[in-house]
Amino acid sequence: MKHYVGLDVSLKEVSICVVDADGSVIAEGKVAAKPSEILSWIEERIGVVERIVHESGPLSIWLTRELAALGAPVVCIDARAAHKALSARMNKSDRADAEGLAQLARTGWYREVHIKSESSDRLRLLLGARGRMIDIRRDIEAQAQGVLKTYGVRLGSVTRGRNRAGFRDQLRAATSGDPILETVAASLIAVHEVACSETTSIEDELLDIVRRLLRQFGFGVIRAAPH
Repeated sequence: MKHYVGLDVSLKEVSICVVDADGSVIAEGKVAAKPSEILSWIEERIGVVERIVHESGPLSIWLTRELAALGAPVVCIDARAAHKALSARMNKSDRADAEGLAQLARTGWYREVHIKSESSDRLRLLLGARGRMIDIRRDIEAQAQGVLKTYGVRLGSVTRGRNRAGFRDQLRAATSGDPILETVAASLIAVHEVACSETTSIEDELLDIVRRLLRQFGFGVIRAAPH
């Protein structure tokens, strides 16, 4: 007989429920939120199962990838859609939710969530970090311009250049001779330079990824633009 597994996942523990093709509960329990322990628990009590279902959440991408890598027939389902089915149950607990998910695994009444590849997630992390560095750089430039206007000093436009060094040169020159402004400017310049440098490093990494993809698909090589 086929068996189906529901996993109610929290940060530290996972509630597990196994049902058969008729919907009867075969086994229940809790283990640490570790893929190897989850599969060991299932294998010791049931052996091969037809499907393992868990909801989308903070650990869902990692858990799906790890279980799939270990050969488990795992499916991540949409938590909002699953909530409608689970909230109708009289008993609301981790144990009851695990059973509800097992029943959904058995009936197929769920909406599967697509889990992106690890490489695409890493690319998104790089893009997010680049965006944050650019925001920091812009915030510093805007703050410096705002502060200096109070003293009647207007900085010129910031050209792209390599690492936007022109902004830092202008700021040094504009604050020279005033101890307080020099102190503030020195702090802003230090952080601005780091933000620009890190932006460049991340962009170089992104360009390497793009170049590898272009070579893989037979396209030409692109060159880096000035920062």
